[in-house]
Amino acid sequence: MVIDVQLRYSFRVYPSAGQRMALARAFGCARVVFNDALRARETARAAGLAFIPSGELSKQLTTSKKTPERAWLAEVSSVVLQQSLRDLDTAYKNFFDGLKGKRPKVGPPRSKSRKDTRQSVRFTANAGWKITTGGKLRLPKVGDVPVRWSRSLPSVPSTVTVVKDSAGRYFASFVVETEPEALAATDNVVGIDLGLTHFAILSDGTKIDSPRFLRRAEKKLKKAQQDLSRKAKGSKNRAKARIKVARAHARTADARREFHHQLSTKIIRENQAVAVEDLAVKGLARTRLAKSVHDAGWSAFTTMLEYKAAKYGRTLIRIGRFEPTSQVCSQCGVKDGPKPLHIREWTCGACGAVLDRDINAAVNVAQAAGLAVSACGARVRPGLVPAQREETGTHPKVSRASGSQAGISVL
Repeated sequence: MVIDVQLRYSFRVYPSAGQRMALARAFGCARVVFNDALRARETARAAGLAFIPSGELSKQLTTSKKTPERAWLAEVSSVVLQQSLRDLDTAYKNFFDGLKGKRPKVGPPRSKSRKDTRQSVRFTANAGWKITTGGKLRLPKVGDVPVRWSRSLPSVPSTVTVVKDSAGRYFASFVVETEPEALAATDNVVGIDLGLTHFAILSDGTKIDSPRFLRRAEKKLKKAQQDLSRKAKGSKNRAKARIKVARAHARTADARREFHHQLSTKIIRENQAVAVEDLAVKGLARTRLAKSVHDAGWSAFTTMLEYKAAKYGRTLIRIGRFEPTSQVCSQCGVKDGPKPLHIREWTCGACGAVLDRDINAAVNVAQAAGLAVSACGARVRPGLVPAQREETGTHPKVSRASGSQAGISVL
């Protein structure tokens, strides 16, 4: 049975001045409801009372909307406020799951601030939003918002999230369910070694240079940050300068994301199975190479490989981060110990093979995953390619209820 895959599609939207004000009200109301609910639960915890369930918080919200002091909550869609409560539930669930070891640890939920540069609200099918025949996004109590459609949606979306980012741009993010697109089978398999000088080294000998988007934009970013630091706090000029800094960073992030998308799509389309190393990015980000590690964006790239493998019926294998890929000869398998980073090529003392450090590591990554390849990428002995993995889907009813909290991002 083919299980549908949840995908997320984001499109730029251009609300008018009045629509921006309506969205600002929605952002503010959702934030107030989130903070009130968080405060109520924290007060109950401090008093030693039981955890307040979502149903009780929802009743309190409905009651407060009828009071003169909170009548302004009725100016926005009630679905937006209910989804804000669900976001709080998700934050608590992630926190408790982290304590139980079911997921990486995260901190407890924190209050939202009106000064946060990123704001978002979510509309489910109950809100009555729709895409008009003219291609606009009709949102309740906001209006028909123009959308720049870069592609067509593969199916009817279950939710839409309107996001305002730190650069002042607005996006509409849709969660849709679609069937995996099976590509033609191929015998090609590849191992990938990620690095800094070269972003990716493939086991077939291909080396992809690192674009270093942040390093290339440092001069402009530095100038924009200096201009911001010279503006008086609280002034309109400082707000304008902050937007300039945010837009400069957004351009860098967009360029990096586009590079990741193009490269990951190319690798997945050309290979039946792909092996990568599970890198300790958090640990590397605390070293002197932190800026270069963040600039490379390895985690985002491997995440793209993972969901695209599920989407196109390919296999992605992650090997352990403690595999000695740089210490083992990929030709004879002899481990001759660690080597300083400045050694980029050496001769194996056992078999006499001349090895390139990065290509040798990529071949070892593939072999550790059970993909038998040589330094030139050819199959050297019969090996079983792992079965194609399919991403676990969500039942349509569940997906409509949970909205965009689950799914795979496609930007």
